[in-house]
Order: sequence, then structure tokens, then C-alpha cells
Amino acid sequence: MEIIPAIDLIDGKCVRLTEGDYAQKTVYHEDPLDMAKKFEDAGLVRLHLVDLDGAKAGKVINHDVLDRIVRGTSLTVDYGGGIKTRSDLEKVFLYGARWATVGTIAVKEPERLEGWLEEFGPDRFLLGADVRGEKVSVSGWLENTDVDVFELIRKYKAKGISQVFCTDISRDGKLQGPSIGLYRKLIAAFPGLRVIASGGVSRMDDLQELRDAGCAAVIIGKAIYENRITLEELRIFIHSDHP
Repeated sequence: MEIIPAIDLIDGKCVRLTEGDYAQKTVYHEDPLDMAKKFEDAGLVRLHLVDLDGAKAGKVINHDVLDRIVRGTSLTVDYGGGIKTRSDLEKVFLYGARWATVGTIAVKEPERLEGWLEEFGPDRFLLGADVRGEKVSVSGWLENTDVDVFELIRKYKAKGISQVFCTDISRDGKLQGPSIGLYRKLIAAFPGLRVIASGGVSRMDDLQELRDAGCAAVIIGKAIYENRITLEELRIFIHSDHP
């Protein structure tokens, strides 16, 4: 199971929100590149980079941070937040993202996303399915919808999407444990799909449970920043996964 650390960006700084609430913001590092280098030094190879300014504004804003991290580390980066237009998408790829994370557009403008999947290839995209219950939320979690997460994933898996991360918003940033039951259901429903867990991870035992459930990867944020899980523990976990 792959470990994917998260860096969430507001004003170019590394922050975390609680339940996606911009009013519940904690700044953890002034320089995201410094944090990315620490992840790299710990043996991590991938980064989940979230442009929270972009998600709120509806356009990519923190592409300069993406550029610095890609140039300054060997991490492969998925980048999301504010990718609404073709120029946004091209900018994200130009500045070095391996994958573009798409969520809101998958719900609100499916025809546009389907065109991008055909043009750039589905392997360049990571579907973000953020949920309250099993209903998808969009626009940086500020807007709830009636879209069923299983229907959304089924639709885009048929279009070639091979990896999906699913965040239970009610658990995100609360360090109360991940939604193991939800991930088991997703893995059972979509054989062959890389299901990436996100939200609620607070201790190493959570990682073992997610691995046992069959998750392909897990995104970890606040637990690292608040030292609930250390980078050294993650280094050991990675080696135990790949003896």
C-alpha cells in the first residue's frame, strides 16, 4: 500500500482544514518545498498537492508551488483544486504534475472532463470523490450534491479512470480514524480500481487496517503534521510493505 502525504495550500503555505472549513485553518509550514523534501527524505515517492485557494476561486492559483516542488524534489505529484478550464489543466501539466485531480468538474461538467480524458488519456487523471455519507460534495467541499459516489465512480471507471481517492469529509482533519467500511464497499464494487483512502487517519494501526481492507494507497495529512504518525514510522511501514 502506497503512502501519499498531503500538502494543502493557502497563500502558498502548508495548511490543514478541519472538515473542509476554511475558518478552521492551521498553518503548519511556511514553505511547502521544505516539507516536500522531508517527505522525500523519508522514502516517500508521491505527493498529493491541493490548491485550496484554487478550489475556492475556481481557477488554479498555487501553480508556482507545484513548480518549485517538482523542480526541487523527485516526488511524483498529483495536483487538484481549481482545475476548471483547459488552460488550467495545461498549466498543471506544464508545471510538472503527473496527475490532475478532478472532482467538481466530474460532477458539474462531465462532457468537458470526458473530452479531456480522450485528449490527454485517463491515466493522467485522479478522480476525487469527496463524500458526506455516500453523497458527493464539490467546490472544495462547500457544496453538497445528490450524486451517489458509486454511480460517479462507475461512470468514470468505464471511461478509463483507474485510480480514485475518496475522502469522508465528516472524518477529515479530526484524527478519528478512516472510513474502513466505505473503502471495503468500494473495493468490492470495483475490482481492479486503485482505491485511495483519505481522511481520518490518526495512527499507524489505521494504516494496517486500510492495507488489510485492500486499499491501494492512503493519503495522510494532519496526522503527520501533528506528529501522531512520524516520518520514521512511515519509512518502516513502507519497508514492511516491500520486504
